[in-house]
Amino acid sequence: MAGKPNMELDVLYRISQALAHQHDISALLAEVLDIMETEMGMSRGTLTLRQPGTDVFVIEASRGLTEEEKRRGQYQLGEGITGRVAKSGKPVIVPDISREPGFLNLTGSRRNVRLAFLCVPIVYRHDVIGTISIDRPVASEKELKKDQYFLQLVANVLAEAVAGIREQIEERSNLLAENIRLRQELDDRYRPGNIVGNCSSMRAVFHQIAQVADSSATVLIRGETGTGKELVAKAIHHASSRRQGPFIGVNCAALPENLIESELFGHEKGSFTGAAQQRKGRFELANGGTLFLDEIGDISPAVQVRLLRVIQEREFERVGGNQTINVNVRLIAATSKNIEEAIKQARFREDLYYRLNVFPIHLPPLRERRADIILLADHFLQKYNAVHHKAVKRISTPAINMMMMYHWPGNVRELENCMERAVLSVTDGVIHGYTLPPSLQTSEATHTGILPKDGASLKTMLASYERELIVDALKKFRGNVAAVARRLGTTKRIIHYSIRSLGIDPRHYK
Repeated sequence: MAGKPNMELDVLYRISQALAHQHDISALLAEVLDIMETEMGMSRGTLTLRQPGTDVFVIEASRGLTEEEKRRGQYQLGEGITGRVAKSGKPVIVPDISREPGFLNLTGSRRNVRLAFLCVPIVYRHDVIGTISIDRPVASEKELKKDQYFLQLVANVLAEAVAGIREQIEERSNLLAENIRLRQELDDRYRPGNIVGNCSSMRAVFHQIAQVADSSATVLIRGETGTGKELVAKAIHHASSRRQGPFIGVNCAALPENLIESELFGHEKGSFTGAAQQRKGRFELANGGTLFLDEIGDISPAVQVRLLRVIQEREFERVGGNQTINVNVRLIAATSKNIEEAIKQARFREDLYYRLNVFPIHLPPLRERRADIILLADHFLQKYNAVHHKAVKRISTPAINMMMMYHWPGNVRELENCMERAVLSVTDGVIHGYTLPPSLQTSEATHTGILPKDGASLKTMLASYERELIVDALKKFRGNVAAVARRLGTTKRIIHYSIRSLGIDPRHYK
């Protein structure tokens, strides 16, 4: 490992650079081991950390070890060479591990090899908080002593950063405790009462969710894209007795036909090209919980046959396997397609449809629940105020009119995207019509014509902006045209001309 005279200085320089620019502690340690591997010629390196409140040292970063070998690398204080270094706080050199009876090889990564092993403690405020160890080709005692001294320098440089790792580990354990609280928050978040909507059709949906949630019945959610089908599926799950189990979702339309079987049912190692290892499918992952199959109408006839059997028998085999796997899964499916038409065209199995359609829930499109548009818009306004640290106070009347007149082909998802864009575009705390997308600005609400194929024209956009300014001023001054003219810095004659050309009636604002 010893080589060119300035190698040690180069390594320390690169490590100091890593300390300066790398803020993620785990990534820092990985980078340090990378440097040592490339510059020092080590064949294997590990960094262990003492678990808070215990005498156990576990591998936090490594080079040359598999994940399984890394998991096996746990050392009690005083156990093996690593444990002895941790207990004594003194470095150890093993010139040839094949001749050292005290070398435990807990990771199982070294078999019938001749290597030297060096291990040094990482000391922070007089406490041993970890160790660094490396494997290297056997060498003279002088070379090994030189490498040990240099390794101790590296450990001293890293001590403070490694202490930071221990704080991260404590945070991880705290996060486990926090998980229970977060689960409760998720329960609250996906209760039907928190799905925004107050029109009669949505109240009917809430009633259906309450009826079916705590049963095991299969649910089929129907509705156009963007109406909130997944949100309803999560509401059903979190209102059911399965709420402590997993909620696993899969969009069937997003998966290639040749992969969907593997995604749903899993596969065995070597079952097809690229299957390098065994993999569990979504049905297995959802065991004890709920599986949500979005866009179920897009699955192929071959997958429909297998899915029908799983629904009937609650058992299946992985792709390329012959072991029968039993699962306890609550199935919720959703589709934006006309399944009945697909059945007529022999693209969807009728028997599968009846298995899925045990309890259908229909979500209305946004254009059929216009009473909820402003309710939803206000909800998204508050949401994206918080997300983007903005302070937008309200939506102007012309902007509201545009939203109410628009046909919303993308439904609630389109409205949400529209509100996020508007919140980002606002400069005066108010969402105006001109901050909405061009498709809304040229809608029927603006009375300014039809959207050109390539987007709104300059004339259209200016007319939209002018209309909004005048309407806001008329509202403020209760239809007084003279006051509006003074407020906008123009003449009554120009305001009257604009009012006529834009189709505004001042009497509506008196």
